Amino acid sequence: MLHAWVVATLVAVTAGCVGFFVVARRAAFAAHALPLGAFPGAAAASLMGVNLFWGLAGFSALGVLVIGQLQRAGRREIASALWLSGALALGVLLLSLSGRYAQSVYGLLFGDLLGIDTTQMVVVAACSGLTVALVAWVARPLLLDSLSSELASAAGARAAALEFAFLGILALATAIAVPVVGALLVFSLMVGPSSAARAFTDRPWRALAIAVGMCLATVWSAIALAYLTNWPVGFFVGVLSALCYVVGRLRGGTAALAHVT
Repeated sequence: MLHAWVVATLVAVTAGCVGFFVVARRAAFAAHALPLGAFPGAAAASLMGVNLFWGLAGFSALGVLVIGQLQRAGRREIASALWLSGALALGVLLLSLSGRYAQSVYGLLFGDLLGIDTTQMVVVAACSGLTVALVAWVARPLLLDSLSSELASAAGARAAALEFAFLGILALATAIAVPVVGALLVFSLMVGPSSAARAFTDRPWRALAIAVGMCLATVWSAIALAYLTNWPVGFFVGVLSALCYVVGRLRGGTAALAHVT
């Protein structure tokens, strides 16, 4: 249980930092495609009997390369969709070969927060620290490019390099979060709180801090509610993330009405 609290906290901080830029860059579909696209990597690792993290990291990196190359000839959404469909097909094949289909699918898609051991916790801690450091390093040019690619270019930033850096950070966050909250719930944890945070302030760094706080509240509440009800942690992560978005929408509507008044 202690491992669950520590790892969930690390994942929440990472998801909040990365999710802020996912929302700012309108890259929600990429945030959905990369975790599910890493799914065959975990299946391959399970088949070979190695740590799931390395399979997830490998296929997350492959997803960055594939999406980065494909979107040069088209839009990011199309590139993400092509990667997602191909990766899911491969994941189904690998899981069928592993002979542990049902258990593997549940763990990979919905996470296994209470099954985290000390080794996994150390890996998650190291990668979370690296991810947050990378976000801090590219935060200003990435935010400028998210608001206006022309302004970013005028300031000397290269749009292609920033896009690749963003996808790489998103892939690393994916590899960290999938074993904990699952491929299906990484998306909701990144997008829900970060979308809601924008309704509480128009200052970007304050919005990022609010997004991290909402992610922490979501995962901590999910663990506590799962303990009290004996229901899956993943269920509460998904529901509370969606509730954050609803609160943000209501807050945004109230603020707009007050402004008109």
